[in-house]
Amino acid sequence: MTKNSLWTVVGVVIAVVIAWWIVGALFSLLWFIAKLAIVAVVAVVVFFVLRNLFRSDGK
Repeated sequence: MTKNSLWTVVGVVIAVVIAWWIVGALFSLLWFIAKLAIVAVVAVVVFFVLRNLFRSDGK
C-alpha cells in the first residue's frame, strides 16, 4: 500500500466520521424543531379550550 493510498483511506474514514456527526446533529435539530411545533399547536388548542371553558355565560 502506497503512502497516497493510506492517506486516501484515512481521508475517507475521517469524512465518514464527520458526515455521521453532522447528520446526527441535523436530525437532532430537526426533531427539536418538530417537537417545538407540536408543543405550539397543542398549546394553542389548550388555550382556546380553556378560554371557552372559563368564558362567562353572560358575555
